[in-house]
Amino acid sequence: MPTESTSALKAWTRALARTAPIAGAPHRSFPIVIDELAHSFEAAPALVTDESTLSFRGLSDRAGQVTRWALARGLQPADVVCLLLPNCPEYLAIWLGLTRAGIAVSLLNTNLRGAALVHSIRIVAPRALIVADSMLGFVREIRSEIDVSVDVLSFSLDLPSPGRKAGAGEDVESLSDAIAGLDPGPLTAHECPPPSLEDLALYIYTSGTTGMPKAARVSHYRVMQWSHWFAGLLDTTPEDRMYNCLPLYHSVGGVVATGATLLGGGAVILRRRFSAGEFWSDIAAHRCTLFQYIGELCRYLVHQPAHPRETRHSLRAACGNGLRPEVWAEFQRRFHIPRILEYYAATEGSFSLYNCEGKVGAVGRIPPFLAHRMPVALVQFDAASGLPVRDDAGRCIASGVDEPGEAIGKIAAPGKASGGRFEGYADSQASAQKILRDVFVPGDAWYRTGDLMRRDNEGFYYFVDRVGDTYRWKGENVSSAEVTAALLQCRGIGDAVVYGVAIPGADGRAGMAALVVTPDFDAENFRHEIAARLPEYARPLFLRFLPAIATTGTFKPQKHELAVQGFDPDAISDVLLFDDRKGAGYVRVDAELFRRICDGAVRL
Repeated sequence: MPTESTSALKAWTRALARTAPIAGAPHRSFPIVIDELAHSFEAAPALVTDESTLSFRGLSDRAGQVTRWALARGLQPADVVCLLLPNCPEYLAIWLGLTRAGIAVSLLNTNLRGAALVHSIRIVAPRALIVADSMLGFVREIRSEIDVSVDVLSFSLDLPSPGRKAGAGEDVESLSDAIAGLDPGPLTAHECPPPSLEDLALYIYTSGTTGMPKAARVSHYRVMQWSHWFAGLLDTTPEDRMYNCLPLYHSVGGVVATGATLLGGGAVILRRRFSAGEFWSDIAAHRCTLFQYIGELCRYLVHQPAHPRETRHSLRAACGNGLRPEVWAEFQRRFHIPRILEYYAATEGSFSLYNCEGKVGAVGRIPPFLAHRMPVALVQFDAASGLPVRDDAGRCIASGVDEPGEAIGKIAAPGKASGGRFEGYADSQASAQKILRDVFVPGDAWYRTGDLMRRDNEGFYYFVDRVGDTYRWKGENVSSAEVTAALLQCRGIGDAVVYGVAIPGADGRAGMAALVVTPDFDAENFRHEIAARLPEYARPLFLRFLPAIATTGTFKPQKHELAVQGFDPDAISDVLLFDDRKGAGYVRVDAELFRRICDGAVRL
């Protein structure tokens, strides 16, 4: 039986073998790979929902129709088209067809409305906007704020056959109708020269948890690298069926999960949203062998009542990021998951980490034979200034073993085929803010992740917190992630998010926790539990009780808005409690107590 280290080495070797040929074929992009897969797998299912299925041949043909439509429309290489569709097989077909013509596709977050949606469209200056007919209302509301030269086209998920019109309203042209009669199939180089791997393929947006979303630039090279690397790590085959309930507008759900599975000849089971109650029935019904997760999904499942199918399944691996250490072991044990492949990555990041060994709690490591391709460092960070610490010579200071520091990755020269790429954002100013210069030697440049990590003596990295989420109180740095983990272990806590809030005249930020509680929650018992788990400076000073915690489309809590709202009872209708450590415990925050705290009349 292979050891974990042997299995890890095999995974790394497969990933390297998959990705090694990419640079040698500079015009073989992912749309062309899909055409090749269609020749190999033909009628085998590629993308599956309860309503429809696209075979490998069908996916290639639909993409070919979209390419021919774009060419006939006069769209040019380097033009941008925005895509606003829910998860569906045609989503992938559309961006494949457009990128095959050299057009960059902006994958809009389907949860955005109003100003955030306007911003996301404007920042990439598109020629056209393709919208699901069910989402046209959101676009019509903001149409006057978008450049009049931007064409808006609807797309019906109930595709018409030639001669039958889908219809989208008199004010909007139907892309569904336009492509229905076009020739399918792959294009020749004479008909449409293929784009280069260095050309821009996609704009994929950050989640926008702190301010407006940023549009990260993703080249054809990165699409190929991501998909082939994970195909190697997961060793995907035609027998695999990937369960994917993550949004296709995101790099994980839209490129990693789909691309890696398709490259092996397997099928991707698409869901528009995650349902903890229906998850195991879906997994069993579709005979899924793989599951792409975001850590919060695993926590939701662990907190569900027992399901008759939760161990009667065909899953061989779960792959994803953000699986909390306190959830990991229980998730794997209870649901009989043979392998968990946790990793760390960012859409725009210059490096990634992979936990091929399955070490509980670690986000990954870089084996010695890959260290030259993925230069990564942890540097000491000052929570008060929000910047890395520098010595007298102006250089950053590397963190020691198990000492938290901001993770940074060395940026390679433009066009380099291996690791270290940073392709930036549509906004050049936002790109510049992510680069740290003169780090260890004059003139070097490193990508700032904004994540605090620690590294153990075996080289495994562990996520500590986001830079902006670590706050300073009573002269101590407090990790919101560590406090959240402690709160979630307390009886009666269904969900929690922790953040720092400013108090006039106080040094640093005081801890505040937004809580979703269950019927067995008892405030005084909770107070005793956290006192046993956390030092006094790390215990939340304020509690806010919510019916649910709002999240982004990728299940990240929207804590920025909560932090901005603070603890003002006039601005918040939810119940607010203050931990009066010099008095009688938790007390309700009313206007008078709020004033006294802000005036410094209450000892903190």
